[in-house]
Amino acid sequence: MNTAIWIIIALAAAAVGYFMADYMSKKRAGSRARAIVDDALREADVIKEKRILKAKEEEMKIINDAERTAQQKVQKAQAGEQRIRQREHQLNQQQSELARRKNELDNLRVNLDNRREQLDAEVEDVRKMQSSARKELERISGLSADEAREKLVESLKDEAKTAAAGYINDIMADAKLTANKEAKRIVVQSIQRVATETAVENSVTVFHIDNDEIKGRIIGREGRNIRALEAATGIEIIVDDTPEAIVLSGFDPVRREIARLALHQLVVDGRIHPARIEEVVAKVRRQVEEEIIETGKRTAIDLGIHGLHPELIRMVGKMKYRSSYGQNLLQHSRETANLCAVMASELGLNPKKARRAGLLHDIGKVPDDEPELPHALLGMKLAEKFKEKPEICNAIGAHHDEVEQTSLLAPIVQVCDAISGARPGARREIVEAYIKRLNDLEQLALSYPGVIKTYAIQAGRELRVIVGAEKISDVETEKLSTEIAKKIQDEMTYPGQVKITVIRETRAISYAK
Repeated sequence: MNTAIWIIIALAAAAVGYFMADYMSKKRAGSRARAIVDDALREADVIKEKRILKAKEEEMKIINDAERTAQQKVQKAQAGEQRIRQREHQLNQQQSELARRKNELDNLRVNLDNRREQLDAEVEDVRKMQSSARKELERISGLSADEAREKLVESLKDEAKTAAAGYINDIMADAKLTANKEAKRIVVQSIQRVATETAVENSVTVFHIDNDEIKGRIIGREGRNIRALEAATGIEIIVDDTPEAIVLSGFDPVRREIARLALHQLVVDGRIHPARIEEVVAKVRRQVEEEIIETGKRTAIDLGIHGLHPELIRMVGKMKYRSSYGQNLLQHSRETANLCAVMASELGLNPKKARRAGLLHDIGKVPDDEPELPHALLGMKLAEKFKEKPEICNAIGAHHDEVEQTSLLAPIVQVCDAISGARPGARREIVEAYIKRLNDLEQLALSYPGVIKTYAIQAGRELRVIVGAEKISDVETEKLSTEIAKKIQDEMTYPGQVKITVIRETRAISYAK
């Protein structure tokens, strides 16, 4: 019983303790909550005051910025107003200046009108005076105004011609001083850089034999061998009393070469009869044709020329057996090609094209047929036929002025052709043609009035003209030399250039007795 009571008492005490502990815990929690709330309220007041201060600062800043912007706009407006007032002042000044100038122009116009009226009156007076003076002059001189004008024009023409001749000579002298030096340098350098060889050929080839007994074998019984040889080669074979020599005569050098080689093989072989002759000639003709093609190819390779048509290569090879005025045509063409390349390089042009045009410029001299065309035009047509470039064709056709020059290659080829042909020892000229050219030079100069004597010297490269001192003045000698030079250039054909020297002198002769 007692135990149960004590248990109940213990349970009651435990319950009372639990409720007391819970009450105290809640009381402490409420105190802490009230402290937290108070702290939060105080912190909120501080944040509120800070936000209010910050808002006031921003408000002051915005107000200050607005005032500053408004002040700047006011200043700009004031500056613009000041500029407008200045511009208005300037416009007023300009308007005043324009009004002043207008007044001045009006005054000038009035003065000019007055002056014009005075000049018109003076001109009318002068016309009247000229009319009376003209009538008086016509009465005194016995000439009308038209006749006097014609005489004056004639005298002015003579004076102008004399003055023009002097001016022309002065201009030519100045041009020679400036341009001739460079031109000479280019030409001389081109000539010096080309090694020249001379080869003189003609229409006769001499075939040498060891003894004269071979002549009889070449002639054959009743001349059958020599007739067969002439028929096969187209060459005249002259067997005469010349010791150890047989002469082959013909205008075609290729045929002469075929005849020479065929004779050589026949003489070495010893079998000389018509059938053997025809066989050997046919064989030699094939050999010569191969040699022609090989020569053309070798020439093109030596000169660095590529892409030539095979027919053009064959024509280049044929030049080896052709001569012009005693100058071997292939050697002349090679020389001209090298000169063209050097001169084109000096002038800043394409040396390969120039060398090609120089090599082909005389192909018109070696065609298979003989058309009635100048060799320059024929060469141009052949080049066009075998697809050469237009400037190459034009240079070939224009190197003797048969067609108009359309590129810079044409004058280079023309000049280099003349250099190669006009150098000493390059060509031979028939004596009769040479003498006729000199006589024509002298007679042409003698046809001018006042010329007493003429002398063609230096192989026709200089013409000296002696005039009478009483017939021609010093000034007229310059005019005469220019006219003679122009007439020679227009009417005559000559290599290189001809120098005309007019000599005027006064001689006083007396005798002591």
